[in-house]
Amino acid sequence: MAGGWAADAFGVAAGLCSMTSFVPQIVKIVRERKAEGVSLRMYAVTIVGFICWVVYGVLTRSWPVAASNAVCVALTCFIFALRLRYGGD
Repeated sequence: MAGGWAADAFGVAAGLCSMTSFVPQIVKIVRERKAEGVSLRMYAVTIVGFICWVVYGVLTRSWPVAASNAVCVALTCFIFALRLRYGGD
């Protein structure tokens, strides 16, 4: 495995950054019960992208890629669902 523990460490760090980046959006929507400004198209594309990363991580046996992107799929799906519920359209 190229890079070994260092590559995994950067993968974990990248995953943590990606995962935590969605939390403020979730908190804001839940607190305000408003999500008009959240783009459904953007989150739909983001969900598909994260699913592709999960598949890539599984196929290449890269656990940091697969695991972190699986969490990101869940978080972006949650935001998507919140947008449908509180979108106001």
